[in-house]
Amino acid sequence: MSAKTAAMIAHTRRVCSLYKKSLRNLESWYDRRHIFRYQAVIMRERFDKHKNERDPAKIAQLLADGERELFETQHFQPKKFPMSPGGVAFEREVIPPDWVLDYWHPLEKAQFPEYFARREKRKEEYVAWWEKQYGKTSASEGSHHH
Repeated sequence: MSAKTAAMIAHTRRVCSLYKKSLRNLESWYDRRHIFRYQAVIMRERFDKHKNERDPAKIAQLLADGERELFETQHFQPKKFPMSPGGVAFEREVIPPDWVLDYWHPLEKAQFPEYFARREKRKEEYVAWWEKQYGKTSASEGSHHH
């Protein structure tokens, strides 16, 4: 891939990113769908007006102006998808790692005998697979403390 092609792809991605961020910003400003769509059509027309521009200096200036305008008009509390970083439900359901079950009290484990019997069997199978794959670790390698 030539440098010119790579630069064009990078420019195209920046323009697409600017367009998408601008749409998301409009979505934050206009909560009524018909008003948002009207503003989105106006914005798309602004992008389409310059899509055939060939002068690299003017293209760079248009992109810089667009990014500056987006920054200046960004919403003070942008909408975020619930499960996305910054969303209201992001990492809400913490899934505990498997090793936590190793620290359950024997009386707790006794409530689920079939599960823990199967789990111990699978742990032994995994250790056997690990030792076959990577070899046994010596006692000195097994400890991380010096």
